Amino acid sequence: MNIVKNLPKKIEKRALAPRDVSFMYGISEGTLANWRCKREGPKFYKIGGRKVVYLLNDLDVWVRSNPVLTKEF
Repeated sequence: MNIVKNLPKKIEKRALAPRDVSFMYGISEGTLANWRCKREGPKFYKIGGRKVVYLLNDLDVWVRSNPVLTKEF
């Protein structure tokens, strides 16, 4: 039984696996793993000691933390 299929459509996924982050942001899973080892990149959490997840809010904060400033016309 697939639990996700049975969830109401209003429920949004707030925690993403590295695979999902890789797909959304175009960053390889290997790079994410390297960053975790170096304590760099977006904030992450370990669930049950092994499972790694990223929260959408933390990803948004991380993406917005180093903007490339451009000249506005």
